[in-house]
Amino acid sequence: METKQTLMEPLLESAEAYGRTSMDVIKLKVVDKSAAVTTSMVTYSLFTIIVSLVVFTLNIAIALWLGELMGKTYYGFLVIAACYALAGVILLLIQPFIKSRVSNAVIRQLLN
Repeated sequence: METKQTLMEPLLESAEAYGRTSMDVIKLKVVDKSAAVTTSMVTYSLFTIIVSLVVFTLNIAIALWLGELMGKTYYGFLVIAACYALAGVILLLIQPFIKSRVSNAVIRQLLN
């Protein structure tokens, strides 16, 4: 009986060590994937903010220029607002496509 116990003891210790090591590897993989996704999201967010500021400034310049061409400043802003309304309707129509693309990109990033 005692020999069976002494034979099983190292085996159980090895299995326990293997389980701990496996959990540590899983934790490290999760941390790595989380860091990669977070870094990507921060990078894309900063890029989006910079592009938005540039587009905003260009829109004001275009609106002022169009207003000057049309005779009244607010006409230019109305034209720009109409363009944004049209873009909003188009985005609303293609929202499912965009949503699936973004979801797939995040999932792909997590699984690679």
